[in-house]
Formats: sequence, structure tokens, C-alpha cells
Amino acid sequence: MFSFNLVQDLYNMWQFGFMRNAFFAGTVIAIVAGIVGYFVVIRKLSFAAHALSHAGFAGAAGAVLFGLNPLFGLLAFTGIGGLTMGVLGKKANNRDVQTGTVLAFMLGLGVLFISLYKGYANETYSLLFGEILGISKSATFITLIAAIVVVAIILIIFRKLLFASLDEDVAEAKGLRVALIGIVFMLLLAITTSIAIQVVGVLLIFALLVTPAAIAQRVTKTPLSALVVAVVISVSATWIGLFVAFYQPYPVSFMIISIVFIEYLLSYLYTKSKLA
Repeated sequence: MFSFNLVQDLYNMWQFGFMRNAFFAGTVIAIVAGIVGYFVVIRKLSFAAHALSHAGFAGAAGAVLFGLNPLFGLLAFTGIGGLTMGVLGKKANNRDVQTGTVLAFMLGLGVLFISLYKGYANETYSLLFGEILGISKSATFITLIAAIVVVAIILIIFRKLLFASLDEDVAEAKGLRVALIGIVFMLLLAITTSIAIQVVGVLLIFALLVTPAAIAQRVTKTPLSALVVAVVISVSATWIGLFVAFYQPYPVSFMIISIVFIEYLLSYLYTKSKLA
């Protein structure tokens, strides 16, 4: 049970290695999710993020079946799913159809892998709701490398990605390779989805990838400020969720999604009050 002495509570919590790993990995994931999530919202790819999370679950199930680290299965299947969706759904007007097709196939594979596995697939099922408190040092290292790659690529293509996200048709008319940018972003989304699943799980992926960015878009006026606000919301919700879950018998993923959901409701009421 936590007390009113925040410094002492934090000190007690940080005595445990698994909490240090969880805070480090959670912070890295929250930063990347906030950045990528902004582009997910303005590109209207929420359904794609949802589909990729289920593709990742299928990959994790396949990895467990063959005795591999579930994280490798996550990265492989979300990567394949993201690439497929990026190639098939080059235009926004037919993207949902292609995404739904890939989602159905990946879910089918997940069911097949689980049915073939005869053991107790605890690692796979934990990915449904997240298992950040059990993240290993090796998984933390992989997460950090993946995050660095994603952020670096976004920085390189930031202007082109923003232009293509805000007005796809005009960007294409100006000579931008919109299709290629879309494919690259889908791969970045796939990587981000894979590492974010470790925090909130497959079923609650929107908590980090969509909701903070949606809040930021409501309360800010510029892309840069929206990115900053999305990252702040994502990181703060992760920190608070980890802190409360350490001292109370509540899942971290539940705490994180509850925090961002309440913040979304407040942002909704705020914007409504300004319009009234």
C-alpha cells in the first residue's frame, strides 16, 4: 500500500529490478507510441493499428509453437501484416477493405497455432492484456533498439510523412511518392505495435497508440504541439499506471487505459464547452 510520502514510495518501488525494467521499457514504448500514434490518427489508421495487434498475437502464438521468443513472432507478423496492408491499401478510400482482409487471415493463423500447441501458452495469452511487469532485460534491449529505429526514420521522413498524411492527393500531385511513404509508415506502425503490446496487450492497444494522440489533436493547434502533448500523455499514463499497479492489485494495462480514457472524456468536454 502506498503512503503520502511519494519519495519513499518511489524509493521502495525502485528497489526491484523488474520495476526498473518496466519503467524503462514503458517510457521508451510510450514515447514512440505517442509519436507514431499522432500519424495513426491523422492518417485514419486506427483500424490498421487494431489489425496489426492481432497479427502480432498470431505471430507470438506461432513463435511459442516453435519454441521461440514471442517478441520475435510479434515483430515478424506485424511486419508482414504492415507491409501487406501498405502494398494493398495504397489509397485511403480502400484501405479498410484490405486491412480487414489481412486481419481475418492473421486471426485464422493465430487460431491454427494455438490449436496445434499442446502446452500451456502462458507467454502468448499474457500478450492479450500486456505483461510489462514481467519484461526481461533482453526484451527491454530489443524494445530500445526498435524504438530508436522507428524514431530515427520518422525524423528523416517527417516533413514528407506529415504532408502526405494531411493531404494525400495534393502531396501526390506535388511529386511525393505517397505509396512508398505509406508502406514505410505501415512498417513503422508494425514495429511500434509489437513493442506497445508488451505494455497494454493486444486487446487494449488503442490505449497508447490512438487515445493520447486523439486527445492531443483535440486540444492543440499545430503538429509539433500535438506530438509533444501525445507523448506527455502517453508517458505520464504509463508511469502512473506502473506506480499504482505496484501498490494496488490492479493490472497495469487497466490503469493505463483508464487514465487515458478519463483524459479523453475531459478533452471531449473541454472542446464541447469551447464550442458552446
